[in-house]
Amino acid sequence: MAERGPVGFGRREVPDQVAGTNAANPFPVGATRLDDDIVAGLIPDRPVRGHKGSFGKLLVVAGSLDYAGAALLVCRAAGRTGVGLVTLAVPESLQPLFAAKVVEATTMALPEDDVEEVDPEPALARILDHEHDALVVGPGLRPGLATAELVRSLLTVAGETDAAPIVLDAEALRSMATMDRWWEGERRPSVLTPHPGEFARLRAGSGDPVADDGDVASDDDARLAAARSAAATWGSVVVLKGARTIIAAPDGAAAVAPFENPALATGGTGDVLAGAIGSLLAQGLAPFDAARLGVYLHGLAGDAVRERLGDAGLLASDLPDGLAVARKRLAALAERRSGAKRLGFAALGATAGATGPVADPVADPAADPPGGAR
Repeated sequence: MAERGPVGFGRREVPDQVAGTNAANPFPVGATRLDDDIVAGLIPDRPVRGHKGSFGKLLVVAGSLDYAGAALLVCRAAGRTGVGLVTLAVPESLQPLFAAKVVEATTMALPEDDVEEVDPEPALARILDHEHDALVVGPGLRPGLATAELVRSLLTVAGETDAAPIVLDAEALRSMATMDRWWEGERRPSVLTPHPGEFARLRAGSGDPVADDGDVASDDDARLAAARSAAATWGSVVVLKGARTIIAAPDGAAAVAPFENPALATGGTGDVLAGAIGSLLAQGLAPFDAARLGVYLHGLAGDAVRERLGDAGLLASDLPDGLAVARKRLAALAERRSGAKRLGFAALGATAGATGPVADPVADPAADPPGGAR
């Protein structure tokens, strides 16, 4: 049996598959290949005396009657990735439906000018009035002019120096593809998470002539070059999803995830990724860091399900619990590397009146840390 990597799950390490060395299927040259050690250093601090307000507030604008599951997956994934509070904003006629489905998240009604059709101006005012540290916008939203106008309004900021960062996915991306030069002007920090089809629509609809990007579904070199070019043009972090997901930053930095998992080719897995990245943004990570860590946690969770079920049969709802397990194992690795209890992952030594040994989750990852709900 092949030796496992340091955190113990996922088929990620293949001999000689480092950048540029495997002639059969090399990783693209010029991007950092993500691994356990790199992403473990991105895990946000988790103070043991923290409370739910300490770990960020995420506002999710997602869901419709036809795509209720997308919003629910985003919220669950965000919670499992560690954010303290999640609020789901939906058209007011749908609030009773979603309020009955989400357990840990709260809901917020957005004003409508028709059934399920948000009224962009008052909806924007309500969103901006709600306290949040990051947003996820797009999964499962109803297509239409009202949605496009709301997305446009959420992208732009006028004179705000500390506007909350935003993850844009699914219908938000499709709306943006209809907007001329949407990336110009003052905008909030953004992470775009397109699959190859959405990426191609965004490039074609940008109003700015670009060279042929090539095969952005299967050619890793073409994917890297296209994602880098788009990130520079759009001034946003671009997560080009697919096997070996590419993460590109506006300054030219880029990373490639090592995961190639056909089990993830099923509806809803992208919604889970959007929730994970949004959660990490709300916890204070910079957009490029949140995207890299979110992609990696998502890949680890997918590999764990693949080991259990095989290459088919994975459901998107199988993934969120795996995000928490992956984060725990990476946190243990980071703690072991640093030799410090800095991630809120283990007991902080003996306390007054303690009588006996305390389990160390680094030595025993199955051990539960002390402390109750906050």
